[in-house]
Amino acid sequence: MTRLSGLVGGIAKFGMTLAVGVGLILLAAGLATAADLKGYALGAGDKLRITVYNEPDLSGEFEVNGEGYVSVPLIGQIKVIGQTTSEVQTLLTQKYGKDYLVNPSVSIEVTNYRPFFIIGEVNRPGGYPYVNGMTVINAVALAGGYTPRANHDRIKVKHGSDTVEQQQQVKEDSAVLPGDVIEVPERFF
Repeated sequence: MTRLSGLVGGIAKFGMTLAVGVGLILLAAGLATAADLKGYALGAGDKLRITVYNEPDLSGEFEVNGEGYVSVPLIGQIKVIGQTTSEVQTLLTQKYGKDYLVNPSVSIEVTNYRPFFIIGEVNRPGGYPYVNGMTVINAVALAGGYTPRANHDRIKVKHGSDTVEQQQQVKEDSAVLPGDVIEVPERFF
């Protein structure tokens, strides 16, 4: 009976260790995704929820236009392209505090990221909505999978946040960010 209880106790400890390990891996994966977007630079097509505390008329959902501006009540258009939500939050707080409100409290969140694009040897090339944690293989799946001529080993990505027109070769498990353009080339037999 002692051997059996020792075995059961060992299995229970192993199960607990395994559960904690898997939990930590999942937590790390979630944090990696959040960390990737923490310094996310806003761009055309992003939708923002701007909340000015106790000012419902100044709060709402706003879209970054093609030139990188967002139009907010009282202030008008402000350029947000290339800035983080924290930088825009600080800018709005300063502008509302300077001329309109006493000690304003402003928060901003991205409610809808701009799409990513996939071209080349996929069944349905085009633009698709970005989802947190997106990888190249997820993007290919959204685009209907590879065509028979697709070269899986030479996939290239042009990041939407890059100012230089430069493509990088990536693997299928590489992260995709909003505004990225993924190219799946044709293989040569």
